Amino acid sequence: MGKGRLGMGMKILETERLLLRRLTTKDADFMLKLMNEPGFIKYVADRGLRTTADAAEYISQKIIPSYARFGFGFYRVDLKESKTAIGICGLVKRGTLEEVDIGFSVLQRFCGKGYAYEAAAAVMQYGRNVLGLPRIVGVTAPDNRASIHLLKKLGLKLQRRIHLPGYGPESLLFG
Repeated sequence: MGKGRLGMGMKILETERLLLRRLTTKDADFMLKLMNEPGFIKYVADRGLRTTADAAEYISQKIIPSYARFGFGFYRVDLKESKTAIGICGLVKRGTLEEVDIGFSVLQRFCGKGYAYEAAAAVMQYGRNVLGLPRIVGVTAPDNRASIHLLKKLGLKLQRRIHLPGYGPESLLFG
């Protein structure tokens, strides 16, 4: 069967080394692993996902509805050659922010290889050129040097400090 077979998320983007596709509840095991990595908990948040069922519910309640409501969301990032899931990257419309923001997270063992930048650059281009978003921002923890570096590499500049409910005391907003 082709790319659209039952159970697979719809492919959104392809880069030199990566495939990005919509997440489905079949990605629960992967999301459970990603969202419980120490770096994710430290720099993003502890989402309280402790079982595959928790992760499937998170995907169905938080991620999938964004596709229908906004036409975008978080995408699973796979290595093109092996189809190995290595992270997520996508666009988020938060109720607490006026603009759409880009988010990304890669499993620790795949960090430092340029995958997060490759995925994020493709998502930024998709957001601007295909979705027609006039402005995409980035939000990160003040001590997350890797994300700050990536946001700057994407051409975003530090705007101000903000508070996002559900995150640490303050975050940095890049635009």
